[in-house]
Amino acid sequence: MKLKYRTLQAAVRCALLSTSTVALLHTGNALAEDESNAEKTKNIEKIAVVGSRAAPRSIGSSPVPVDIIGGEELSKVGNSDMLEVLKGTVPSFNVHSNPISDAATLVRPANLRGLPSDSTLVLLNGKRRHRASVIAFLGGGINDGAQGPDISVIPSIALKQVEVLRDGAAAQYGSDAIAGVMNFVLKDASEGGTFEVRHGQYYEGDGDSTQIAGNIGLPFTDNGFANLSFQYKNADATSRSTQRADAIALSAAGVPDIDDPAQIWGTPEIEDDISIFGNVGLELTNDDEFYMFGNYSERDVRGGFYYRNPHTRPGVYSNDGGETLLVGDLTGDMSGNCPTNIQIDDNVLDNPEYINGVANNPDCFAFNEILPGGFTPNFGGNIVDTSFTAGVKGEFSDGWLKGWLYDASGSVGYNASRYFLYDTVNASLGPQTPRDFSPGKYEQLEKTFNFDITRTFDWGLYYDANVAGGIEWREETFTVIAGDEDSFEIGPLTEQGFSIGSNGFPGFKPSQAGEFTRRNYAAYIDIETPFTENFLMGWALRYEDYDSFGSTTNYKVTGHYTINDMFSLRGSLSTGFRAPTVGQANVSNVQTNLSSGVLVDSALLPPTNPIAVQLGGEELQPEESDSYTFGAVYQNGDFYLTMDYYNIDVEDRISQSEKIVLSDEDKDILKQAGVPNVDQLAQVSFFTNDFDTTTEGVDIVANYSTDLLDGFSTFSLAYNWNETEVTSFSDITGDFKVQRLEEDLPNHRGTATWSQQWDSFSGFVRVNYFGEYQGVHVDFDQTAKMADAAVTVDAEVTYYPTEAIGLSVGAQNIFDQEAEPLDFEDRTGIPNNNWGGLYYETSPFGFNGGYYYVKATYSF
Repeated sequence: MKLKYRTLQAAVRCALLSTSTVALLHTGNALAEDESNAEKTKNIEKIAVVGSRAAPRSIGSSPVPVDIIGGEELSKVGNSDMLEVLKGTVPSFNVHSNPISDAATLVRPANLRGLPSDSTLVLLNGKRRHRASVIAFLGGGINDGAQGPDISVIPSIALKQVEVLRDGAAAQYGSDAIAGVMNFVLKDASEGGTFEVRHGQYYEGDGDSTQIAGNIGLPFTDNGFANLSFQYKNADATSRSTQRADAIALSAAGVPDIDDPAQIWGTPEIEDDISIFGNVGLELTNDDEFYMFGNYSERDVRGGFYYRNPHTRPGVYSNDGGETLLVGDLTGDMSGNCPTNIQIDDNVLDNPEYINGVANNPDCFAFNEILPGGFTPNFGGNIVDTSFTAGVKGEFSDGWLKGWLYDASGSVGYNASRYFLYDTVNASLGPQTPRDFSPGKYEQLEKTFNFDITRTFDWGLYYDANVAGGIEWREETFTVIAGDEDSFEIGPLTEQGFSIGSNGFPGFKPSQAGEFTRRNYAAYIDIETPFTENFLMGWALRYEDYDSFGSTTNYKVTGHYTINDMFSLRGSLSTGFRAPTVGQANVSNVQTNLSSGVLVDSALLPPTNPIAVQLGGEELQPEESDSYTFGAVYQNGDFYLTMDYYNIDVEDRISQSEKIVLSDEDKDILKQAGVPNVDQLAQVSFFTNDFDTTTEGVDIVANYSTDLLDGFSTFSLAYNWNETEVTSFSDITGDFKVQRLEEDLPNHRGTATWSQQWDSFSGFVRVNYFGEYQGVHVDFDQTAKMADAAVTVDAEVTYYPTEAIGLSVGAQNIFDQEAEPLDFEDRTGIPNNNWGGLYYETSPFGFNGGYYYVKATYSF
């Protein structure tokens, strides 16, 4: 129901006074009608769970920086992808569009404070969220090899708030919390709900997306709740492409069946993206409560891949760079007398030797016969994500633990990615090849059990000290499932130089399949000591033991000092770690990538593979970090300001090595190890602890609310400066990767938001600033250049014709700010050497341009 103007004013003002939201809390008709419900909304928005093991606190008094993004604010963003929602509200959070990036296209990796996606711990209702099965083999430098959780499955309509702890917290929460922690808090209302329909499209006329979402709160007996949410959406692909130079030349020479564009650079098509979330709570006694929550999510994704030139593609059309045509003898005993030295000119189809010796000879075969214009595979996958958590929390009422609060829970999380490759070939099968393949499947299964206790003690301090402790057991299993036989089959033309397996992503052989498991347990203690009314300190110590690499111990010390009613200081000092994932330690894969402008196949090997060891690989060890933050909080009436400096040193960072050119001796060892398609492999890589970094930055957040224009206005400003320096590395990492780590992300990000509320209308305008960044295309160092800073503007207006209905129209990048355009001629000497792209992939605000949308919301 719609809140009356004055009640709304009081609710929002109180919320902003006690939060450091990065973008504004946009309140509207989803708020309740009376002062009591407004007070509930205020409390929801200002209280954070993360960052402390004591009772949830106002984040203004938190000793570490925490951003609160309220559920109403999350619904006021045009994009329905949670990654894009967070990018627009947390300036130190970055995510790229990732066209033609293998698995990274299916589950996009994100970055908090310039660190990879698996350096941020993700929680759901305060419990560790499982990671995705997708490993970003082509992760754009920063995320190469990252395996983080899939945040995109979480629908905004299911959330009460998102808490972003911008501080290292491994001593409190365990592995991965080097950059910080994100806690997604599900709605827990026992009544009411929301239903919304949203449709949008890019200014270019593509990328149509439609989303239907709903949330309902139900009573669960007289003493509980069952809050259920769903989201269903479809999104068409986009294309920001131009015709490739080689495709233009082929068409001009008369080569048929070449698509225009031959290669698509854009965001992938997403079909039948469904997410269902449930959150249940039940009061068992006056002291105890049962809780349960989980999700089921599934989607199909399909995107573009690299064009296969019908004159040059190795293993399919030519094995000498396009000098001579690759011809296969189909007789089985090599009695076909097939020509082996047909010279390739502008159009090999016109060559009399091809016409007479191949096209009119049933015993001989070249792929130009069935795919004369080449081909462009499509890469896609089916992603399934599900989780379930159940537990009991309360207070011990008797025994030696009387007075202790407890929380005992168990969780299981599962993510699976089944890969598909369309419109390609297994060249070794010759004319009998299928065109579509399923190269295999990755699965990630995690099980976690926690037991936590906490209690306050009178130690003669200003008020009672809080003592917390707990134990945790986790099991992580990564499974590789073999692909269909055609995707890895060694066909009859193998010995004649034709490549094995589905071209672009050969299937996983049964010898590569397997189940890899690791277990660990942890114990921690966390103490908060209020020495005076104005001085609070926190202490945390955590021990973890892994059955693979051993144990690690980490600590954290925090402090908060209140100088006066308006000004306080805060800071922290901590160590952290990130354990290598089981997938990183065991996965093997063959991928297609551009190397110095040439399309080649590259094998990713486990770091303990004999070839990897020979080239410098060794068993992975955990990353280790040292970090500190120092900040200040200023609050004066309706004005709220925070400023925090952070410094994070990470040693032995895990990433994918530089792709190393294979020698003939290396290839012989790979063949003996069972790696497929070795003769067509040009390079290998592996995961390694190879470099150290120092990341430092500043976060500034300001909020102000006031009466304005006969309504109520709120203003928010957020700014992040972030800079990463690679302080130590070897040749395995490579100079260009170092350059990408240091320069791909903008050093400066900022947002400024104005939100306005009247009785029947509301709206907001957000200005986003992106500083200079390194533009990179197709992971090729000669394409790199510093791209200009840019500004985008988002806006939305909502009209409430009734208390229950809201009608919205809005746009992201409303002025259609263009991403940095590609122009390689001056730097490479090769005109239009853009492989079909128009813009740099690393654009921090994407490359699709402006997007407009309409939305209808019904609340009850």
